[in-house]
Amino acid sequence: MLRAEGLTLGRRLREVSLHLEAGLMVAVVGPNGAGKSTLLQVLAGLLPAQGRIRWGDRDLARIPFLERGRTLAWVGQESHAEFAFPVREVVAQGRHAWGDDGQGVETALATLDLAELRDRPITQLSGGERRRVFLARALATGAPLQLWDEPTASLDVRHALEVLHLAKRLASQGSTLLVSLHDLRSALCFDRVLVLDRGGLVGFGPPEQVLTPELIHAVFGVRAHTAEALTLEL
Repeated sequence: MLRAEGLTLGRRLREVSLHLEAGLMVAVVGPNGAGKSTLLQVLAGLLPAQGRIRWGDRDLARIPFLERGRTLAWVGQESHAEFAFPVREVVAQGRHAWGDDGQGVETALATLDLAELRDRPITQLSGGERRRVFLARALATGAPLQLWDEPTASLDVRHALEVLHLAKRLASQGSTLLVSLHDLRSALCFDRVLVLDRGGLVGFGPPEQVLTPELIHAVFGVRAHTAEALTLEL
C-alpha cells in the first residue's frame, strides 16, 4: 500500500495526504497547474517535499536505490529522446534494478505493440511511439507501484484504449497505479479519482461519487451533465 501524509511543496502542492490499497487504479485529474505532475514526481522521489511517503511499512526515501527501482516505476510527460538507442535497449533499462533484461522485456514490447520496432532507434520514432516505449520500460520493471503522467498524450485512439486496459490489468494483478489524465470521461473507468486544484486535494473516492456536476463546475469551470453519460460543455 502507498501512504502519503502532508505533502507540501511551496504553492505547487499543499498538505496532500492519501492512502491507497494495493490493486487500485487511481486517476489524478485537475486543471492545468493544479499540481498533478508535481504530486506524481514527489511520490516518485524526483522532487523534494515536506511530508512523509510510505510504501507498506517503510519510508520510501529509505528504500535502497536498486530496491526502489523494483518498487516503483515512473513515466513522465516528456517523450523526447536524446540518444539513438534501439527500442529494445530502452525498454531493457527497466530491468536494470533486477540485473537482467530477460523475458520481462519481450513481454513489455509485445504488450505495447512494439515488437516490430524493437531494433529502431528511439530517435526515429513518432511522439506516440516513444510514449509507448517509455510505458514498456515502466512495465518491464515489474514494479507494484506505477506512476504515469499523461500516458495517453499523443497516442491514437486504439493505443490510448490499450494503455487504459493495461492499467486495469495491472491493478487486477495487485499493482497500484496513479495515472494523471485530462479526459474526465476516461477517469470514469478508474477505481478512484483524485482531484487536485491549485495544489490542494479537493476530492478523492469512486468516480461516480467524486465527479459531481458541482465539483466539476467549481474546479474546471464547465457545466457537467451526468444523466446517462458524462458530457461537458462551456
